[in-house]
Amino acid sequence: MISLGTVSCRCIWNRPTHDLLRRAFSSTPLPAKTKVPTKNEPYVPRDKWNYNRSSLIQPSDTKIADFKHVDANSLEGATEPPRGVKMLVRDFIEDSLYNPNYGYFPKQATIFNADDSTLDFESLRDSAEFQEVVGQKYAAYGADKYDGPGKQLWHTPTELFKPWYGRAIAQCLVAEYLLKYFPYEDFIIYEIGAGNGTLAMDILNYLQEQYPEVYERTRYNIIEISGNLVKLQKQRLSKAHPGVQVVHKSIFRWKTREPAPCYFVAMEVIDNFAHDVVRYDLETLKPYQGVVTVDSQGEFDMVYTPVTDPLILEFLELRRQLKHTPPVSRLLQSSGALRKLYLSLPFAPNLSKEEYIPTRLLSLLRTLRNHFPRHRLLLSDFSTLPDRIPGVNSPVVQTRFRNTTVPCTTVLVRQGYFDIFFPTNFERLRDMYEFIISHPRPNSSGSDPSLQMRSTPLMTTSTSVAAGEGFFSSHIPSNRRNPLDGVNSASGLPVGERKSSVFTHSEFMETYADLSKTRLLNGENPLIDFYKNVKFLF
Repeated sequence: MISLGTVSCRCIWNRPTHDLLRRAFSSTPLPAKTKVPTKNEPYVPRDKWNYNRSSLIQPSDTKIADFKHVDANSLEGATEPPRGVKMLVRDFIEDSLYNPNYGYFPKQATIFNADDSTLDFESLRDSAEFQEVVGQKYAAYGADKYDGPGKQLWHTPTELFKPWYGRAIAQCLVAEYLLKYFPYEDFIIYEIGAGNGTLAMDILNYLQEQYPEVYERTRYNIIEISGNLVKLQKQRLSKAHPGVQVVHKSIFRWKTREPAPCYFVAMEVIDNFAHDVVRYDLETLKPYQGVVTVDSQGEFDMVYTPVTDPLILEFLELRRQLKHTPPVSRLLQSSGALRKLYLSLPFAPNLSKEEYIPTRLLSLLRTLRNHFPRHRLLLSDFSTLPDRIPGVNSPVVQTRFRNTTVPCTTVLVRQGYFDIFFPTNFERLRDMYEFIISHPRPNSSGSDPSLQMRSTPLMTTSTSVAAGEGFFSSHIPSNRRNPLDGVNSASGLPVGERKSSVFTHSEFMETYADLSKTRLLNGENPLIDFYKNVKFLF
């Protein structure tokens, strides 16, 4: 029986020994044993980057300098994991998860799907029986082979609670649309990472049944990176809703500009966005970026170099402007003398703990600002996770072996066989999101002509009364963004989109879901009782 009370779509179990994993994944590098020094050989810790041997960070393997630097994009054509290369941590994670030929999602992952049937919640006695029913549906996928990786099966609330979960999302979106844009604008929705297409199906079915006049003006667009899922989504949605457009593309390569108001949906997606690793020199507080090296034998290592990557630099600068402090003790940050005293202690690390920073999430926010200027974002994912690997904001790394989900202790695992997913600090995400979309695109000046062409009676602009802005006082309330054309309201009325807010899973569902449809016989309601580690941004 699986437990859904803490983790929403990936369940954590017991840990088989390293020997079992070594037999199952013969080419999976495991943490090497500490080298035993000879009589005349000094002791050198295996964790060579964590000890205060030198303030400089120099790899012991001189060949590393000759390794070819690659990124996830350049590896897309590779048919097997590369060797003799080095790459940023985000490229290693992205290649591991999304490489078309050996990545985890294209080749290993299976999204739990209860076919077209829905659970009869009103006939279930309690949450224990609910979990038992879900466990039986999992068992229908069959047992794993004795050797090698098992079925990488995981579920989402969209699948478990269909169609009621999707209908709650639809109600949230259509309420905003009716309030602000109907009937002057079409109802345009973009969804990334649509999985089996279940959420799109449930949203469109709900609109078709409950809001037929809105359904006629709905344009649903799916942006999907997986070729297999693109085929599945088209197959499932084409007959029921032929107007759905499925685009086989990574959102990070999106180039089309959408000038009209739209809604951008990302459900259980950003947890698999690649992160980078940063550590701080505790003497100078200078940041270093993590670089994964893969030698000729396929063994992994992590080295640290001064930060040169533009995306990492942009994230660190953004964090500085938002006053989000790095994960270094405030006492150490404030006193150089205290840092020197600390570093003089035996075995004191010369670097801070590994911090996993959401650089790919930053890329998404930039894409939204640049290509979807009038969007409204609805996003949901994990806020906390158990059994994470060591580090700050670190991920869960796990695979399935002999019908058991196995957590690991390092991100340096064989590409394609392990799920790597992160928690999200939603409060910091909200700050980043609002800061980025409230600032114009770099190297842009003046108003955007495409935005001026999209003027409607309900457009959040005040250009038409700009002539009077010197006569009346005007202001932007703290819970509103600046108008897109940069002109405040001459009348002093609130203008601009309201700023986004963070909700717990239960708060969101209590607002938009029909809870009577998922209530059990004893009064429990798994739609709000579970998923305590999930939040919404809207």
